[in-house]
Amino acid sequence: MAGRHGPQLVGRIGAVLVLAVSGAVVSAGDTPPRAGDRCVLADGVLTVDDLPAGSSVLDCDAVGRLVTHEGAGVTVPEPGTKVGVDALTTDGSRHGFTLEVAADGTVSYDLTAHGGTGERGLAASARPGKRRPASARAACADSAYSVSDHKEYGTYDWWIGDGPLPGNLTPAEARRAFEDSISAITGTRNDCGYGDAVAARSKYWAVTRHEADIDPEARCTARDGISVWDAGDLTSGVVATTCSWSRPVPRGPDWLKEADVRFNTGDYVFTENPGGDCSNAYDIRSVATHEAGHVFGLAHVGPGHEGQTMYTNSFACSTGARTLGRGDVLGLRALY
Repeated sequence: MAGRHGPQLVGRIGAVLVLAVSGAVVSAGDTPPRAGDRCVLADGVLTVDDLPAGSSVLDCDAVGRLVTHEGAGVTVPEPGTKVGVDALTTDGSRHGFTLEVAADGTVSYDLTAHGGTGERGLAASARPGKRRPASARAACADSAYSVSDHKEYGTYDWWIGDGPLPGNLTPAEARRAFEDSISAITGTRNDCGYGDAVAARSKYWAVTRHEADIDPEARCTARDGISVWDAGDLTSGVVATTCSWSRPVPRGPDWLKEADVRFNTGDYVFTENPGGDCSNAYDIRSVATHEAGHVFGLAHVGPGHEGQTMYTNSFACSTGARTLGRGDVLGLRALY
């Protein structure tokens, strides 16, 4: 499980220059209706307005309830836990958000750190089946990045689901593809001349019957403590989704406890070898590298930063995201 070795003391983290999107924590709003000493929530799926920042998940009996924002969704975790959802989309219309429950049960949200507000409206050149636009800023000249305020202090332990996998890969083939993609993040693989200064590690364990804790609407369900990479049907428009759970530490970003990844094989085709005749197929390793970035704490960057692995959209038939851009590397260095 992610972080099983526990956090180590880290030195002062340098100031993070976030050029793409600055995080914003939602302030307390109107509280839910109350009955005596307890608040009352409506039945069914909740929105961030139904459970506003400042609410208590204990008073509202909200642990285990699904909360949504602009199509993304997370299940309210136990106190002392943060959950975030990040969706890689075909048009940039869905990104994600974070819900944090403090130790005393108080709710807070971060609705922008995942590449949300202000990063929509992508040009036609970014639509499915298109390659990276020629006007995209060169990957090694672009220093933009965004972070999600969590990191892996120990070793990210992960498993592969025992169901069908993207590109009809065997478990052994998927392990090689995913390991290569994860190592692109932990080893900061780039063509910009940067050496590896990131202290991040991972370990593959085995195939498991556990599934990624992600539902067909690309929303985070309750975590089971096992970090699983798998494939299945997600809502159309989402190529892949990462759900991550973390807990606070005395100093530095939160400590990653689990991160699950699912590829949308219900709506999209994946391949390991996108060639000249490729049409609307997504490169497995490019998508996996992007999702591994989320696992280790990177968030989305938006239009104008198409050369970065963490660009909020995905490009069919392109292997460009297998290798990190300058901003991707700087984001990892800021975290690690």
